[in-house]
Amino acid sequence: MSDTLLPPNPSLLGGVQRLAPDVVRVRLPMVNVFFLGAPGGDWVLVDAGLPGTAGLIRQAAAQVYGSRPPQAIVLTHGHFDHVGALRPLLAEWNVPVYAHPFELPHLTGKVAYPFPDPTVGGAMSLTSPLFLPGPFDFGASVRPLPADGAVPGCPGWRWIHTPGHTEGHVSLWREQGGLLIAGDAVVTTPQETVPGALASTPTVLRRPPAYYTPNWDAARDSVRTLAALRPRLVVTGHGHPLAGQELAATLGRLAQDFDHDPNGRPGRGWYLSHPVPQGQPQAGRPDPMRGYVLGAVGAAGALWLLTRRR
Repeated sequence: MSDTLLPPNPSLLGGVQRLAPDVVRVRLPMVNVFFLGAPGGDWVLVDAGLPGTAGLIRQAAAQVYGSRPPQAIVLTHGHFDHVGALRPLLAEWNVPVYAHPFELPHLTGKVAYPFPDPTVGGAMSLTSPLFLPGPFDFGASVRPLPADGAVPGCPGWRWIHTPGHTEGHVSLWREQGGLLIAGDAVVTTPQETVPGALASTPTVLRRPPAYYTPNWDAARDSVRTLAALRPRLVVTGHGHPLAGQELAATLGRLAQDFDHDPNGRPGRGWYLSHPVPQGQPQAGRPDPMRGYVLGAVGAAGALWLLTRRR
């Protein structure tokens, strides 16, 4: 059997897809979030979608858990499409938010993410300077994930540090059932393209979104870390779930050939030769890509004004 989608696939935004008795995927615009916990019992929300999707998340949660709020919110990372609905959700639920310690400076108003790279190819990459790099400030709600790898409120799950896409990116793994929530360490659609970003088509296992990945060696090593788990089900921040007898082998090939596979390291881009150091983010670190892109936008605007005056 080849790698397959897991039916039923939710066709409507906010639709829920049960991946296991206690694991639910919610499809939102451009991104997925996940519920961990049996229906009617305690549960945890993984990631928080784009701005404006809090209502969809709450409606989906009510279908599965009634009026019970989550015990916690766990973030695979803090890019704007994974924390966009966090503030209104916290206003209603007032629960702790857990992320890797390296993500905390980005989530407490101290350090912006590296500026996105519009030079990697694809229409969505060209628009990536519009994607907010933060910093975002969720104050005292944000806490570091436990150092022992436990996922708060989720017995049997552990978090795995999978940097590259961000310094503190994590994936969630449950050995029972071989279930991997990869976040954006790998995705299953070409997120750099309009069909991939907006419609999650086609379905293919591939690298993290290229325009927002500032260290490709770390990203490759993280894919290799995930491949070593030999998962039987992979769900990601972008795209549809994948399962099947060939899944582990497909992920293994991507990991082994990452530097040369067309679904691995991109062929061009600023961060290929200017990788951002991984580790604790530092305030005041230079961000040349920000200066180049904003300078180019400013120059284009000035040229447009000059031509308009002639």
